[in-house]
Amino acid sequence: MGWELAILIAGMAAEVILIFLLARGRVFRTLPAYFLYLCWSLFSDGLLYYVRVSFPQSFFNIYIAQLVIDSIMIFALLVEVAWSVLRPIRNALPKYSWVGIALMVAVGAAILWPIAGLTAPILNPESRNLFLLQQTTAILRAVFFLVLAVFSQFLSIGWRDRELQIATGLGFFSIISLAVTIIHTHQAIGPADGQWGVLYHWLDRIVSFSYLGALVYWCVAFATKTVERREFTPQMKSMLLAVAGAAHTARVDMEDPSNLRK
Repeated sequence: MGWELAILIAGMAAEVILIFLLARGRVFRTLPAYFLYLCWSLFSDGLLYYVRVSFPQSFFNIYIAQLVIDSIMIFALLVEVAWSVLRPIRNALPKYSWVGIALMVAVGAAILWPIAGLTAPILNPESRNLFLLQQTTAILRAVFFLVLAVFSQFLSIGWRDRELQIATGLGFFSIISLAVTIIHTHQAIGPADGQWGVLYHWLDRIVSFSYLGALVYWCVAFATKTVERREFTPQMKSMLLAVAGAAHTARVDMEDPSNLRK
């Protein structure tokens, strides 16, 4: 058994265990996007391996579809986690505040798209767009984790809260993946790749191990009892409600231009 197959089997086993833990704890009710993302990952991991072995000529097209769906699900997952962080004050927020969060995540992705291009190797347009999509979602996951970690005290979340646990797993895997990608873009491997080729493949293994590590971390986290979510401080609650109110007013004014003339 090769190392790739061994890591794949270990990863899929961890995904099965994690999905079972989420189903047992009924986490799919509060975090449905996260639950669906893991189910999708389990399915797509097996599908991609099967296609690569049995139908290698179709692998690239299947991989493109998988990457697009994966990016959409990551987007939904980040919006869900951000919305879950605001759970203590959600009843006081405007009904569709989650739409504002989705727009913020989308704007963040648009800003990060050209930044991801700075690490892009010389590729044809189609391959370059796929690379940018992959790197943009990876950077977005890493930035999302760093923002939650830095502002965790202000947001009244800790390492035992589900939101930060999910973001930590995504961030750890994403940071390792980004670091390896940057190293790869500076590696030139020819027909006789020698030690550089060995290093190249070992770096790929590190990425695979980092994803497995994130899955194991999630399994341990969700196997333990969750803590009761802390309330925001009065100052933080007032600030978040003020920001939400200002955003809601701005949206209403944009929808009704007559308000702007008053």
